[in-house]
Amino acid sequence: MRVSDPRPRPARRVRRRVLAAVAVVAAALALWSMWIEPASLRVATYRLGLPHWPAECSGVTVAAISDLHVGSPFNGVGKLERVVEALRTAHPDLVLLGGDYVIDNVLGGRFVSPEISAKKLAEIDAPLGVLAVLGNHDWWLGAGRVRAALEGSGIPVLEDSAVEVRRGPCAFWIAGVGDFREGRHDVAAALRQVPAGAPVVVLTHNPDVFPDVPDRVSLTVAGHTHGGQVRIPFVGRPIVPSRYGERYAFGSVVEDGRHLFVTPGIGTSIVPIRFLVPPEISLLTLTPAGP
Repeated sequence: MRVSDPRPRPARRVRRRVLAAVAVVAAALALWSMWIEPASLRVATYRLGLPHWPAECSGVTVAAISDLHVGSPFNGVGKLERVVEALRTAHPDLVLLGGDYVIDNVLGGRFVSPEISAKKLAEIDAPLGVLAVLGNHDWWLGAGRVRAALEGSGIPVLEDSAVEVRRGPCAFWIAGVGDFREGRHDVAAALRQVPAGAPVVVLTHNPDVFPDVPDRVSLTVAGHTHGGQVRIPFVGRPIVPSRYGERYAFGSVVEDGRHLFVTPGIGTSIVPIRFLVPPEISLLTLTPAGP
């Protein structure tokens, strides 16, 4: 004997419509997180009031870019050209490159040599220059090769070393600290070249270095975390490659009067997904802290 469905037909129609709506939303989220957002690029502006920052350098703009991962999905040489063009439009005074120029085993990626990427990055024109550090992926490929590619294209790589940046009465130092996991990351060595009392910005790849940065440093700039690549509203960022979890995942962080800025990066790593963490050129306007 065939038993008929006791549920009324209107209820079945409602169920089908709900399931269809869920499927549409799931497809839209997948499309957004696996294509639209990873392929996007934005320039986000931030104004930072910093300790020990000279009035003569008030208003200096610094473009922080990290984790280019050229060759990751929707992030090939064409995307790198978009980054360079966006920088031309933004006209920052100084560009800081936070490492991870290459990819390693990202799903759907295609390797792009550091020599090709370095030639494109050499087209960046900033009056105070372009400075770089290396990331963990650069070390995995070969730190010597990536460094030679960058420096061969005229981009200095600061590995636990520092350089003075000067324009008219404005003068400050950039100290590059090696990657936390793969480089020496000798903060003391990087700052040893900086005269006592001189304003200094630390550039490094992994923000886990930050607890070791002394308060004489006006700002630490880092990348590496990709902002977690995924941010779920009311939940947070499920995966952040940091020993401190979400503490240094993204944006401006102030601890005990010391300032850190973590840029969310451009490319993707491991899984080619971004959700509510779009690729970003972070444009920082540096000013002295208020009273």
